[in-house]
Amino acid sequence: MEYKDYYKILEVDRSASQDEIKRAYRKLVRKYHPDVNKGPGAAEAEARFKDVGEAYEVLQDPEKRAAYDQLGPNWQDGQAFRPPPDWDDGFEFSGGGFTQADPEQFSSFFEELFSRRAGFGGGMHGGRQVHAPGQDHHAKIVIDLDEAYHGGSRDFTLRKPELDQSGHLVLRERSIRVAIPKGVTEGQHIRLTGQGAPGMGQGKAGDLYLEVALEERPGMRIEGRDVFMDLPVTPWEAALGGRIEIKTPGGKVNLTLPKHAQTGKKLRLKGRGIPGKPAGDLFAVIKIVIPPAETAKAKALYEELAREVRYDPRAQQGV
Repeated sequence: MEYKDYYKILEVDRSASQDEIKRAYRKLVRKYHPDVNKGPGAAEAEARFKDVGEAYEVLQDPEKRAAYDQLGPNWQDGQAFRPPPDWDDGFEFSGGGFTQADPEQFSSFFEELFSRRAGFGGGMHGGRQVHAPGQDHHAKIVIDLDEAYHGGSRDFTLRKPELDQSGHLVLRERSIRVAIPKGVTEGQHIRLTGQGAPGMGQGKAGDLYLEVALEERPGMRIEGRDVFMDLPVTPWEAALGGRIEIKTPGGKVNLTLPKHAQTGKKLRLKGRGIPGKPAGDLFAVIKIVIPPAETAKAKALYEELAREVRYDPRAQQGV
């Protein structure tokens, strides 16, 4: 996937006001419109016309523009790109701001950033009524695995993109306290009633939906409620087996290590994954760690082992 520099496409500075962006868009639409580009060069003009429409779709909306700006100015147009993990963490979105353009005509870059995100795809409530409910807002929060196991309460800071009086983009911050339910999983939503946009007249306020993401932890990966964690063991533990004590997100556990365990073997601890009905499982994935031979005695022990244990791990591969 290629990065798209929407400011470059619209030929404006990153500090441009919304009025400047609108004027640039109108100028380029007239320049590249298919009705005024016939014959040679028509295909190139059509491609530019689509790029201009996509760039405007993002930059005309303060919410999408603020999220796009979060990626930073150091990416080059056409450069290979992958969104950073949780790049939109903490942004509060109402889901409005879409033009009449067909998003199916946009690039995979746009689709990856916006089309698959619940916070960018919503619609508007009946805002022209005298009494109308407020819009629901959306944001993403990142919690750690311990909070998913045990629940708890934590303060989060959300940033809401807005326009100031001069038409420039600013971020308004607010802090919220969130009760994290025990057993919450990746992708679930926590609903905060009345924490969205205020209603009109006697209309009730909208709700705030927080999409939960789990913070990445080295040596662990999560699939639903199942947790996979690397289990480092010494060569002699792997060869001899026995009982070992390991630390898991749910607490310490005594585990039976089978003899002749190999790297990659999974040991299942039923019900030790993320709590729920039913609870997930915990899989300890064996990873044999070789101690370094940093002393003369350690080196001698390795040499003795090599003499006593005649074993060629490459023999079965014919290497």
